[in-house]
Amino acid sequence: MNRNRRGKKRLWRLRSNPLRRHDDIVETWIVLVVWAVVAVGGALAGLVTYHAGDEVFAAQRAERHSVRAVLLTDTPPSASAAGGARDQIRAKIRWTTADGTRRTGNTLVETGEKAGSKVVVWMDAAGNLTIEPPSRTEATLESAFLGLIAALALAGLALGAGAVARYRLDQRRIDSWGTEWKLVGPSWGRKTS
Repeated sequence: MNRNRRGKKRLWRLRSNPLRRHDDIVETWIVLVVWAVVAVGGALAGLVTYHAGDEVFAAQRAERHSVRAVLLTDTPPSASAAGGARDQIRAKIRWTTADGTRRTGNTLVETGEKAGSKVVVWMDAAGNLTIEPPSRTEATLESAFLGLIAALALAGLALGAGAVARYRLDQRRIDSWGTEWKLVGPSWGRKTS
């Protein structure tokens, strides 16, 4: 019995009630639609974004390949303290493409390297220097993060739109109460005889 009363209490706006206004029904539907959009739309937006990001990263892994190149100039020693992260600097390199042509270009290499050192660079399908594609684990994490951001963005938009709609309903109620009070208020005034 107690469980039935709680269910009725939660759904009080949907029950037949002589004090229920049309605005109460509209507000109930606004809240239901907003939460449906947050739950279903957020999940769909997150999944779609996750899969799209995962496909992009998979395409990058398939398209890019590593090439061994030769450093053409010495790089200055690292200025950071020992045990810290390695610094990188832009330096000139030379590599041989799959068809046998030699090419030169600039890329980031670690500091303290000597000319003639072998470095690994990444190429795209057109033969241009590019960055290393993310590993499967990195791509999964980044895609999941992007999916979460998409879901939160959609949820924020839905909640914001719902808040604006409820605010407008509240303003409409306040205006209605003011109008009704102007009609009823004078008859409740003090009467002296």
